[in-house]
Amino acid sequence: MLPYIAEFIGTMLLILLGDGVVANVNLNKSGMKGAGSIQITFAWGLAVMLPAFIFGAASGAHFNPALTLALAAEGSLAWSMVPGYIIAQFAGAFVGAVLVYLLFKDQFDATEDAATKRGVFCTAPSVENLPRNLLSEIIGTFVLVFAIKGVPAEVAPGVSNILVFGIIVSIGMSLGGLTGYAINPARDLGPRLAHAVLPIKGKGDSNWKYGIVTLCGPIIGALLAVGLYGIIPW
Repeated sequence: MLPYIAEFIGTMLLILLGDGVVANVNLNKSGMKGAGSIQITFAWGLAVMLPAFIFGAASGAHFNPALTLALAAEGSLAWSMVPGYIIAQFAGAFVGAVLVYLLFKDQFDATEDAATKRGVFCTAPSVENLPRNLLSEIIGTFVLVFAIKGVPAEVAPGVSNILVFGIIVSIGMSLGGLTGYAINPARDLGPRLAHAVLPIKGKGDSNWKYGIVTLCGPIIGALLAVGLYGIIPW
């Protein structure tokens, strides 16, 4: 039970801090409005690192269904654990997004642009081209998982979490402008569901057609990463 609780709370914290920084920077009447993409990118890295420090020993700190599926496919995680992990990750992401809305409700009410409001919860491409957007998510997640696999086993757990922070920030700064680098189905689809059901003033639609990109792209990229890592004669 502990691994599932860890994945739920860890993913909730991930989204609370990650979606929270987007709200903090982009919504009207926020004290940090206009701080920019650098703050968002660094904060997302920290949003992954902090719960990883807390829950790494309990669950491996996946917080990402694509990573969970990839590790199960390579044999690092029992398939029997996968459904519980994924349910916990999506549930945690949904609850984290709800908390962001509750905290920033006044700022949501003060913001008129529907796309800005939706962007707090979930990703969107800067240029909509679904095949290229899919490729971006595949490659971004490939880099994430391949780099995680490449962290030396002898590295102390705390140091490895700092390295994962660097991986997330690097992907965001280099590729984030293309699709918002979801690289995690739960990170995008859990908050997207929250956006759909919450009573957000003037929120517009939740752009569910783009969800296929954030669902399939990360899973494909993660599976490719562990597949290639496994056949390299290290």
